[in-house]
This record gives sequence, C-alpha cells and structure tokens, in this order.
Amino acid sequence: MLRLVTSLASPAGPRARLTAFIFHRVLPEPDPLQPELPDVAGFEQSLDWIGAQFRVLDPRLACERLVAGGLPARAAILTFDDGYRDNAELVAPILHRRGWPAAFFVATGFLEGRVMFNDRIIEALRATRAAEIVPGAIGLDAVPALPLDGLPARREAIARLIAAIKHLPASRRETTVARLEDCLGAAATRSPMMDAAQVAGLHAAGMTLGGHTRHHPILATLEPAQAHAEIAGGFDDLRAISGEAPALFAYPNGRFGSDWQVAHMSMVRRAGFTHAFSTDPGAADRRSPALALPRFTPWDRSRLRFQARAWGNLLTRPLAA
Repeated sequence: MLRLVTSLASPAGPRARLTAFIFHRVLPEPDPLQPELPDVAGFEQSLDWIGAQFRVLDPRLACERLVAGGLPARAAILTFDDGYRDNAELVAPILHRRGWPAAFFVATGFLEGRVMFNDRIIEALRATRAAEIVPGAIGLDAVPALPLDGLPARREAIARLIAAIKHLPASRRETTVARLEDCLGAAATRSPMMDAAQVAGLHAAGMTLGGHTRHHPILATLEPAQAHAEIAGGFDDLRAISGEAPALFAYPNGRFGSDWQVAHMSMVRRAGFTHAFSTDPGAADRRSPALALPRFTPWDRSRLRFQARAWGNLLTRPLAA
C-alpha cells in the first residue's frame, strides 16, 4: 500500500519525481552532543524505511534520466555531504551489502587532516572545563554569555555559536573559531574527514563523487572570483583523485538565497558540473533547473512520521524551481 501511494505522487516516465536524501555523518555510537546524527543502527533503520517506500538509483544516472523523462516510479538517490571519514569506514560497507549506490559530495580542502569549523566548535565545547563562554570576547557581540553546565546547555551553546559564525566571511570565521579554541583551552582535534585515498576508494567501489567546493564556504559571502575558485578547485581536485570529471555538485549549507544565488549556478556550470543540489526541500521533476535540484533530510525517528514526511516532500515545490 505504501509503495502504491508513493507511486501516485512519484510515477514513472515524464511525470516522475526524484527524491534526494541528505546525510552527513554516521557515527559508530550515539554522541550526546550531536543527538541529531544517526549512529549505525539508526542509519540502517532509515535505509530500511527508504527501501520500503522508494527505489534507490545511481545518482548520476538518475539525474540524466530525470531530464530525459525515463525515471521509474518512486525514484530516489542517497547523498552524503562534506567528506567525513565514517562515510568510507561505516557507510560504504553498509551500502555495499545492500547493493545501493550513493553520491558523496566532498569538500576537498579538508581531506588531509584539516577540521571543519563546526567540528572544531563541537570538540572545543566537548573538552573544555569552562563554566561559560562569553562570545563577546571573541568578537560575537550579539550573542549573550552561554552557560556550559550540562549537556543541554552545551548543545544549545554549540547551536548558537555555529549559527553566529557560519555566515561570517571565510577569514573572519577562521580567526573567530581559533579565538574560541584559545578561550576554552581546546587542544587540536583529530580530523574526522576522509583522506584522498579513501575518496578514491569510494570511486573505485562504484560510488559517485560530487563537488562541494574546497573549504565549504557560504558562497553568498564570497566575491565572485573567490566563489568560482572554490567551486572549480573542488572539481579539479576530484578529477585528480579519481581520474574522472565529476558531474554532480552540492552547494555548501545549501539554502537558496541565503547561502547561494543564481549567479553561482553559472559558476557551477563553467567549472564542468552538469547537475547541482541545494538543501531546500522538495522533489525534482523534469522541469526542475538542473543546477538547483532539491534535497530532503530524513531526520524522523519514527517510521510513520518518516514515511509521511517523505511523501509530503514529494508534493513540495522547491524554492529555486
């Protein structure tokens, strides 16, 4: 019955719709500071629910068939953003056992030991013994003092700091996070990202590699030349790693308007990509702009809510359509 209902909203052929699921990390066990991230058991459960409702396809071929009007009913793809090491160590073996393909959008500037700003914030607040952080001391005057007594308070502080720092210009974002680490006495943390050999291994195993810039900037905060360099640099890095030009791209953070704009679509095309994904909800159809395809985050922990929301997403018209 579920597949029949989903087929009505996502039929085969010219009226087909493509659901793209977004994942980031999959952890070996739950992390109290990041309860929104699935562990292996939760991830497997989500895959079971997806498989019960959708037909998982090769991402690159699905994009091509979408334009041609040749998708099957209930078409879906799996995507993983940023390039975390657990994608190679945990996710890929799980997908291999199921015979499912996926796309991995890799921020190539973090492949050899660097740590993304959000992970630096999380690990700094995990390790510190401080009772509070005063964001004004690191230049975030609009953010009030944040208590750090207990897990709920630390989770709230992490969310507030990431939100305040995310859209800063790249150079200021880096210096602000470094000042935060100094204030909290944080030691250097081991990078959670893949190395180039692991990325190459995903490609060799038949997975799709996609661009995600080099350093995961908010493209809307960059000058045009900087934005193009980030997009094209990621393309060049992935081609050097895999020996194949990547076709797919995902905009960092991904919200149309606030994170990327129409001008960035032409930069993506000039770099060599044929299709690009946002993080705006909805399902693509053959009329959707190839460089502004929507995606859906499967965060629900109950099967009924997961499947109802996935069905509702099929009826959502993307912002950039």
